[in-house]
Amino acid sequence: MTTLIQVRDSLALAGRADARQLSQQLKAPQPLVQAMLERLVAMRKAETVEADDSCLSGSCKSCADGKKCLTVSYTLIP
Repeated sequence: MTTLIQVRDSLALAGRADARQLSQQLKAPQPLVQAMLERLVAMRKAETVEADDSCLSGSCKSCADGKKCLTVSYTLIP
């Protein structure tokens, strides 16, 4: 079972990540990781990072789904 500390540590190592990335890395269900990230935000240990209009592939602007693929990322609060 994945713990809150494992999620926090993985986020610290990544610097910035979303629930999907951490879920794959920890081999844990994404809803569980999402809930843990939200708990870290509530505890003021992490914060959300607003999604921007850019993407790694550069094709989001021409994507038929528009901004549907943009995800919320998280980072630890120093």
